[in-house]
This record gives sequence, structure tokens and C-alpha cells, in this order.
Amino acid sequence: MKKTKGIILALLSSGTFGLIAFFSIPLLKAGVHTPSILFYRSLLAAILLGTICLIRKKDFRIPPKTAIQLFVMGMLYTITAMGLIYSYTYISSGVSTTLHFLYPIVVSCLMIIFYKEKKSLTLFIAAVTSLVGVGLLCWSDNGFISTRGLFIVLITVFTYAVYIVNLGRPVFKKLEPEVLMFYVMLFGAFMFSIYASFTTGIEILPDRNAWLNIVGLVLFATVLSGLSLITAVKYAGSTITSILGSMEPVVATIVGIFYFHESFGWNSFAGLVLIIASVILVVMMNNKREKKGQIITD
Repeated sequence: MKKTKGIILALLSSGTFGLIAFFSIPLLKAGVHTPSILFYRSLLAAILLGTICLIRKKDFRIPPKTAIQLFVMGMLYTITAMGLIYSYTYISSGVSTTLHFLYPIVVSCLMIIFYKEKKSLTLFIAAVTSLVGVGLLCWSDNGFISTRGLFIVLITVFTYAVYIVNLGRPVFKKLEPEVLMFYVMLFGAFMFSIYASFTTGIEILPDRNAWLNIVGLVLFATVLSGLSLITAVKYAGSTITSILGSMEPVVATIVGIFYFHESFGWNSFAGLVLIIASVILVVMMNNKREKKGQIITD
């Protein structure tokens, strides 16, 4: 029963993560700039998570050194969130989200480079497969997609991979998941407020629809998805949760096609399938290594 609950929560998590574009793009079209969108998202998420922590009587106290490390984590999350939404200006949301889904492969590469994880033929095959998928996904009927958009979304792949690798450090494992998310969002709101003050300023949301989209972004694509992910890992395990994470680009692609009327040809479909397959290969490889005690996360 717990495993079934975990599978449902994993699908809920990846599906709601895939709704980021659904709530963000209407805000961009309404004239709200990215710094303001992300400031509201981070601030409201921090307030909601802080309330949850208070209700559950979680301990907020952290050492100064941990606070600095959490600030860096907030910076990584901030760059990822900002880059992903910025990329929607140049490439379709479905393509952007699918490319962002390459982060598990980068995580595995970072583990080999910095934690001396054993090299694998499977990882090499997955990397080559993913590159072919990226090539197919980036080639549309009008030619190659925007190189600026591609560069921006690839930055998010790297920053999110570093964020995931750092989550495995003992200092963060000791923290309650809600508390960790609270501080990441709180520091993110602070950084977005500084960034906004030097660029567009913190804009007042123009109407009720804008507020509804911000609330949806916070509730579904931030807090619900994040907490569902944590609980899914607890009940179903990291491997099943990671594999079911492939729902994220699928949902984003469906939203892009049917809601934003984005183009989607056979090359895009083939690229999507190849990228998802390569990620599943890497996740299954890591699961086998964890069982053998080969992965180092300290």
C-alpha cells in the first residue's frame, strides 16, 4: 500500500512540476517580467512552507555555516528557476522542459568527476543517446531552435544537477525536508528581490488572473510538487520516483501543444523518447550501484 501511495505521489510530483510553463507563460504574456514572477513564487512558497513547519512544530534553528550553505543552494535554485522561465521566451516550453530533464545524466557525470564514482558503459550509451535526442528536439520545421534559448536551458541543467548532488551532503540530510525547502525559497526570494530592484523592479500583478497564476505556480508547481517528491522517495524509493519523473517533460509537452499551440513534429517526438530513455537508463544504473554500495554522497 505504501509503495502504491509513493507511485501516485511520484506521478503527482512530476506532473505538477510539468505545469510551470502553464502558469508562467500567461504571466509573461500579461507583461509581468521574470524577476517579479520568481520573487512572488519564492516569497509565497516560503510563507506557505514556513506555516506548514510551524503547524508541524519543526525546528528552524540552523548553524551559521549551514545558513551559508543553504544560501548557496538558494542561489543554485534561483539560477535554475530563472533560466527555465527565461528560456520560454526563445524556445517552446515543451522543448525547454525536456532539455532540462537531462539533469540526471549531468548528476551522474559530476559523481564520476568529483566523487570518484566508477565509470560505466551504460552512462556513455545514455549520454550519446541523449545527445541524439537533443539534436532531434532542437531541429524544427523552421530549422535549428534559438541557440540563446538552448544555451539558457543547458545552464539550468548544470545548476540543477549541482543542486541535486549537494542535497546528498550530510549537512542537508540532517534537516527536515520542509525546513530545507523553506530556507531555499526564503533565500531565493531575497535574491530575486535584489535582482528585481536592479532590473525591472518588483511589479504589482495587473489583475485577478495574474494572481491566480502566481498562486497556481506556488501551490502546484512548487510546494505540492516538492513535498510530493520527498514523500514519494520515502514510500516508493528514489529509483521509481526518478523514472516516473519522466512525466514532467511529457506533461509540459502536452500543455505546450494543446494549450499554447506549440509545434510538435516526429523529430520532436523521437527526441523526447530518446531523452526520457537515456535518463531512465542512468537512473537504473545508479540504483544498481547504490545496492552495491558504490555511490558516495558525503
